[in-house]
Amino acid sequence: MESNNHKGVNSRELILGMLMEIYAEKEYSHILMRQVLEKYDYLDHQEKAFIKRVTEGSVERKIQLDYIINQFSNTPVNKMKPLIRALLRMSVYQLIFMDRIPDSAVCNEAVKLAVKRNFQSLKGFINGVLRNIARNKDQIKYPDQKSNPVEYFSVMYSMPVWLIEHWMKENRDVEPILQGLLQEHPLTIRLKETLSEVEKGQVFQEFEEQGITASPQIHPCSFALQNCNGIARLKGFQEGFFTVQDPSSMFVATVADPKPGSYGIDVCAAPGGKTIHLAELLGEHGQVDAFDVSDYKLEQIQANIDRMKTRNVNTACRDARIQKEDLIEKADVVLCDIPCSGFGVIGKKRDIKYRTKPETVKELLLLQKEIVDNVQSYVKPGGVLVYSTCTINRQENEDMVAYILKNHPFTLTDIDAYLPEELQSETTKKGYLQFLPGKTDGFFLAKFTRQKR
Repeated sequence: MESNNHKGVNSRELILGMLMEIYAEKEYSHILMRQVLEKYDYLDHQEKAFIKRVTEGSVERKIQLDYIINQFSNTPVNKMKPLIRALLRMSVYQLIFMDRIPDSAVCNEAVKLAVKRNFQSLKGFINGVLRNIARNKDQIKYPDQKSNPVEYFSVMYSMPVWLIEHWMKENRDVEPILQGLLQEHPLTIRLKETLSEVEKGQVFQEFEEQGITASPQIHPCSFALQNCNGIARLKGFQEGFFTVQDPSSMFVATVADPKPGSYGIDVCAAPGGKTIHLAELLGEHGQVDAFDVSDYKLEQIQANIDRMKTRNVNTACRDARIQKEDLIEKADVVLCDIPCSGFGVIGKKRDIKYRTKPETVKELLLLQKEIVDNVQSYVKPGGVLVYSTCTINRQENEDMVAYILKNHPFTLTDIDAYLPEELQSETTKKGYLQFLPGKTDGFFLAKFTRQKR
C-alpha cells in the first residue's frame, strides 16, 4: 500500500494538511475526508485507500501515538509545533500499524515533508525520533492492565480517561465496547422496502459484476458491501434502489410499525435515512413531515428524498423545541432521533471522543428533555413515539426512557415481534434496545405508545 505522487498530488502532504485541520478542530474528520476524496476522485483506489487509512488512523489512535512518541522524544508532544506533531503522528501510525510500508520510506518521506514546509532545522530531530521508534517498536512499554486498567484502556484503545471512567461507573464491560469501536466498519446499505424481486435481482447482479460481495446483516433489508470503490458510482444508487444506512438505525422505522396510509413526523430528520424508511412503510397514501433545524440539514434530507424518489415526504425548517400547535395529537407515529453525544459512532466519527467533554453531555441532556417535552405532544392517543440515539450513554438512553414514562402519558411497548431472535432480550420485551458497537453502530431505541384517554 505504498503511496506515490499521482498527477502532482503528494498523498502524504494531503494527509498532513487534513490532520492539521482536524487536530485544530476546524472541521470534523468524516466531513473533511468526504470532501477531500470527492475533490481528488480521479486518484486510483489504492491511493485513496492509503489517504483514508492514514488520516483516519492518525486521528483514531492519537492518544496511543502520543504515548509512543513521548517515550522516544526529548520534547513532549504537547510542546511541539502543530505541524511537527501531526507529521510525527501520521508517520508513527504507518510504522506501528502498516506493515507493508518500509520503515525507511516512512522516515524519508517525513523528513522531505518537514523540509518542504520550512522546518529544515528539525529534520534531524524528526529523523532521529522516527528511526528510534522503528528500531525499537517491539520494546515499547505500555501501562499495566492489572495495576492501572484506566490508563491501559486509554492508551491501548486511544480513549479519553474520563470516558473510560464514565463507562466503568455505569458498570459496563469496557473492553468489548472499546474493541467494537476500533473494528473496521463495512459499508452497509438498506434496500428499498418497495423493491420488486426483479429489481432486487438487478441490484445483486450489478454488485456481482462489479466484484462486490453483499453479505446480509441483522436487519432483513441490510447488506454489508465489501470491495466497493465509491457507492455513488454503483448502478442502483442514483436510481434510488438502496441507500447507505447502519443496520441498527433501520430498526427505528421497523419497530414503529406504521399502518399504511397513516401520518408520521420525524422531528430531527437529517440526513433522512429513517424518514425515507418510514415513508416507504407508510405507502403512497401515507405522509411524513420531516423537520430539522437548519437549511443545510434540510438540503441533506431533500437530496436523499430526491435520489430515493420518495414522493410522500414534506420537509420544513423547524426547531424541535418549539411547539407547533396545529400538530398537537395529529401524528400516528413520531420519530425522535435526538441530538446526542454520539459515543456509539466513534468508530466512524473518530474525533467525537476528543471533542466531547462531560459538560457537553450535561448540555445535551437539557436539550434532549426540551425536545422530548415538546414533540411528545404531537403523538395522538394510541399513537407511537420512537425515541432513539446513536450513543451508549445511560443518561441519554435508559434514564431518558424513565424520564418520558414519569413525565408524559406513555407506556413502553414490547418490540420483540419486530426483531430477529438474537436481538430479543428482557429489555426488548419491555420496549427498548441498546446495540453495542461492533457488528453495528452503538445505537439505542425505545418504543412508546400514548395512552388513550
